[in-house]
Amino acid sequence: MISFAMSDEQEAARDSMRGFAAAALRPHARACDEASAIPEAFYAQAWELGLTATQLPEAAGGYGAPRSPVSNAIVLEELAYGDATLALAAVAPSLFAYAIADQGSAAQRQRYLPAFCGTRYQAASLAVNEPHPASTAWQPRTRAERDGAGWVLRGRKCFVPLGDRASHFLVVARAGDALDAFIVPRDAAGLAIGDIEKNLGLKALPTVSLELDGVRVPQEDRLGEQDGCDVTRLLNQSRVAVAAILNGLSRAVLDYCVPYAKERVAFDEPIARKQSIAFRLAEMQMEVESMRWLIWKAASQLERGLDATRSAHLARAYAAEKAMWISDNGIQVLGGHGFIREHPVEMWYRNARTLGVLEGLAAV
Repeated sequence: MISFAMSDEQEAARDSMRGFAAAALRPHARACDEASAIPEAFYAQAWELGLTATQLPEAAGGYGAPRSPVSNAIVLEELAYGDATLALAAVAPSLFAYAIADQGSAAQRQRYLPAFCGTRYQAASLAVNEPHPASTAWQPRTRAERDGAGWVLRGRKCFVPLGDRASHFLVVARAGDALDAFIVPRDAAGLAIGDIEKNLGLKALPTVSLELDGVRVPQEDRLGEQDGCDVTRLLNQSRVAVAAILNGLSRAVLDYCVPYAKERVAFDEPIARKQSIAFRLAEMQMEVESMRWLIWKAASQLERGLDATRSAHLARAYAAEKAMWISDNGIQVLGGHGFIREHPVEMWYRNARTLGVLEGLAAV
């Protein structure tokens, strides 16, 4: 039997994140976007929620909750409803920490995870995107070559979140005919970290480029060491997370447009009574719901240890396309107000466009 009901724990997490997003994300989103920066106090405030530590093992100092992609999708939607940029800043360290927890060796878990269970915000990041046309996470041009007992990395990455402060990067590279992932400290010889990028959307999130020119990585910093890792699963988890953030952003656009349309009067009646507007809002609602079910299906497969490659791709591609459509129509509903900064829809439109190209083109 299929059930879409949340567990008591998931409902509690949803309500908690909804409250946090309303109090700590939405009110500060515009100021952060205008300043292209996030206050240091926000990182500390978000860290207190234990977003990363909750699902890390108790042996490393975490809370030992089960790893749950479904719960994570619920949490990400709520955070992104407040603001997608700040949501990414809050959860980006989890991309690194969960990869270590899920696929790292016992020594790697012991070495790296305790830092993510402390009281101070610990930044680390996943380096997937590359700065070349038709880039896709599945076909990186960054190469890893065997060199004695270790590896040598060469290539370039871009749009690496928290790159201005990350202690380590998990770099996805091609090793022969397979994909692999390597832990690279920010002070590694041969690694050049670029300035903070200036992006169309997610402007406040500090992203950087990486230049890897003969970066030597010992075998003990290959994710999973001698066993290697399942990069496909890593990328599927990332795709579901991006889709969940797009879902939250889309819901925010819809929930902003509905009361606006009910209050905005044109030709002696609220524009919500115009069929062209009413039908548009109804379609936006359907798309928000549709993308959520695709995301939960992919997350459920991940949670059960199944191959979620197809469902994660569908969820991410659908969310990227429809979030752009919803935010574009949000601007249309607001008319001239959709283009000015007094309303958040133009910011959400830019964020949706930027989120849609994370990990390469959704159509690839």
